[in-house]
Amino acid sequence: MTATPQQPQHMISADDILAGLDPDQRAVATELDGPMRVLAGAGTGKTRAITHRIAYGIAIGRYQGPRVLALTFTLRAAEEMRTRLHQLGAHGVQARTFHSAALRQLAYFWPQVVGGTFPSIVQNKASLITEAANRLRISTDRSLLRDLASLIEWAKVQLLTPDTIMQRLSEKQLPSAITPQNMQRIFQAYEDLKDERNLIDFEDVLLLTIAMLEEDEKLAATVRNQYRHFVVDEYQDVSPLQQRLLDVWLGGRDDICVVGDASQTIYSFTGATSRYLLDFARRYRGAHTVKLTRDYRSHSQVVELANRLLAARRPHPDSSPHSWAPPLELMSQRGPGVDVEWFGYADDEQEAAGIAEDIRDLIEKDGVPPSEIAVLFRTNAQSAAIESALAAAHIPYQLRGAERFFERPEVKQAMLALRGSAKSTDGTEDVTRYTRDVLGGLGYKEEGPLSGGATRQKWESLAALVHMVDMMAQHRQEQLQEHRANPRPGVPEPLPLTMHEVVATLNHRSEFNDAPQVNGVTLASLHAAKGLEWEAVFLCGLNEGLMPITFATTPDEVDEERRLLYVGITRARKYLWLTWTMTRTVGGRGQRKRSRFLDDIDPAKRRRRAESAGSSYSQRSTQPRSTQPRRSSKGRGDYGSAF
Repeated sequence: MTATPQQPQHMISADDILAGLDPDQRAVATELDGPMRVLAGAGTGKTRAITHRIAYGIAIGRYQGPRVLALTFTLRAAEEMRTRLHQLGAHGVQARTFHSAALRQLAYFWPQVVGGTFPSIVQNKASLITEAANRLRISTDRSLLRDLASLIEWAKVQLLTPDTIMQRLSEKQLPSAITPQNMQRIFQAYEDLKDERNLIDFEDVLLLTIAMLEEDEKLAATVRNQYRHFVVDEYQDVSPLQQRLLDVWLGGRDDICVVGDASQTIYSFTGATSRYLLDFARRYRGAHTVKLTRDYRSHSQVVELANRLLAARRPHPDSSPHSWAPPLELMSQRGPGVDVEWFGYADDEQEAAGIAEDIRDLIEKDGVPPSEIAVLFRTNAQSAAIESALAAAHIPYQLRGAERFFERPEVKQAMLALRGSAKSTDGTEDVTRYTRDVLGGLGYKEEGPLSGGATRQKWESLAALVHMVDMMAQHRQEQLQEHRANPRPGVPEPLPLTMHEVVATLNHRSEFNDAPQVNGVTLASLHAAKGLEWEAVFLCGLNEGLMPITFATTPDEVDEERRLLYVGITRARKYLWLTWTMTRTVGGRGQRKRSRFLDDIDPAKRRRRAESAGSSYSQRSTQPRSTQPRRSSKGRGDYGSAF
């Protein structure tokens, strides 16, 4: 386990390491004594600051590379940290995720502590949970299995066991198909199956490492001698399980630097909490706090909007103590850019088409590469309309953190059902009602479930299919009305839409949308976009029910939705679009409200809303954006004026 300290392969002077750091980054890099908390806003160079801290400590002889453990949450972030450290001449540093570091230690010590074959790691809990439920004769489906897996993961990162989970289940919205008692029984059966088959899951890796070090002081001393200096990135996302492991590694020492931003806490539903970041000064006496507020990523229009969004939040008496922290006020170092664009569209289809047109303008007129453009949304099901619009416009795209719409299991199942049922139709069916009947057999209802998780995701995917069929039927009806109003000799009247046509159209979309793409526009959920940035970002579907999401009902949950939008805004470097629809969100009907968060940061537009309803649509300007004046408000129902 113990690594021999190695000399850097090439030396960089301490002064060179500090060159180019701003005063606050320099403070992070040079103040090496005692515990440090770095509160770092989006785009403020936190990775630069902490890698230079490690490199500077090594350069002046305070640190030895192999004695430093730098922890982060994703493999991509760990690799980026290793690359930067190597470039700074800081060799031998262990930059790993919590799970990677724990697994390395667990596997190393297993032969001498436990002996025998090292357990296999469960890559997917669903199959084991299925067996556990079958043992108990509890029926499940694919979406329920995903929800159960999420609940078990949440319980384990909260340090709960099957014996103690009932104490905390009231904090979670259980799927309607499962009772608390059955949840507990499935959890226990799942754990029993793992034990029988010598399996462990990812949470067990941390739990077993903790147990091993807590029960064997000699092993703990070995690990603590190996790792004497700790740096933890994205500390606002640490869970009770990860904090417990960190405490065991530290063993009462305080040579630790943590970096985080409570305003970017967006994973509370998984068990993450900003409590440890906010309470750091109480946990570590003499802790020094440095704030990084100079934003090097985004132009001032983007930064000012992000600041206003957080500042507009108002306290609520029912909020929990750690739900919200005073936000950092960022200061753009890039100066003025282009105005933020605000657009309200008639419906989802027009929103998707408008976004595709704006993306084409960015590529063709402004020279922005497709890979520097992202469309971000709250739920993965929202990608369906965007995928179709981009495919129709021949704009390459790629999905991040989710399967393409027609590759999702619930969509594949629905397509099979629609294809099979279409064979028995005679062409006289009402396709919208027929589609609802078929998908109703798979769990579709007009009103979506209030709870989140896989059950909600399945409904959203089915609702997106229903919406596609509704749009096909509406388009055919408009064609029929146009023909009857202006009949042309020799042109036959359009026939009613049939299920055979519906299935053929959906099949075509499936093949078209799933063509391999490279160097494309990124489509991603707001959660999947965390830690990334693009030159241009479109935030779509900013309506009540999506932002905040329907099942965000408590003040704490609404606060998290606000933070999620903040994360989305701060992904943009130069161009930013905020879009919403006036009617027909996925699966819905009637009028829709734009997000309350937009009203918070743009009250003038809220006042003009009633005056502008029903305005006509007109074409956009064809000038390049660099010389283009503010867009006419007539283009999008008078929601189109640039901010």
